Amino acid sequence: MTSEALAHAESLIAGIPDFPRPGVLFRDISPLLADARALRTVVDAVIEPFAGQFDVVAGIEARGFMLAGAVAVAAGVGMAPIRKAGKLPRPAASVSYALEYGTAEIEMSDDLARGTRVLLVDDILATGGTLRAGQHLLDELGLQLAGTAVLMEVVELGGRSVRGPVDAVFRVWASSASAAAEGPSPPRPPAPTAGGRP
Repeated sequence: MTSEALAHAESLIAGIPDFPRPGVLFRDISPLLADARALRTVVDAVIEPFAGQFDVVAGIEARGFMLAGAVAVAAGVGMAPIRKAGKLPRPAASVSYALEYGTAEIEMSDDLARGTRVLLVDDILATGGTLRAGQHLLDELGLQLAGTAVLMEVVELGGRSVRGPVDAVFRVWASSASAAAEGPSPPRPPAPTAGGRP
């Protein structure tokens, strides 16, 4: 994948000002998902730092599902869903985590053998709570975290301080004002080594 291909893929992420509330710049990945070339570019970018180091991809509901499924197919591995509480018929583990206003809970079934190497995938790293909960879920089920990858990291929200090392294809900003001041995504940082650690 080339820097031009990545730039094209990033250009397809639509910024929606003041959604879901004033001052927030929502990142809509639907146009990127609809473009086969761009989708393949970001899927390859997610896989590249972890190639050969994972047996299964775990995707976090909801947009993380779409990305994780594509990554799993391209990498030739299986996919395990991490779902919001109450959506799985036979959850084996659940983890609660804090939101800005309240709490949420995610669950996972016990379909993978203990020790399975799992690449944890979501669409975005914001404050880090969801990814941290996903990591705890894998831990509870005796699975090995091979690494964590996201399509976008919201830079100024500091999710890395909560979640730890993560590979982000793009780095974006939370507000319209920040995005205008900072411009396009800075160069991608060096890929993590085995286990998702830089």
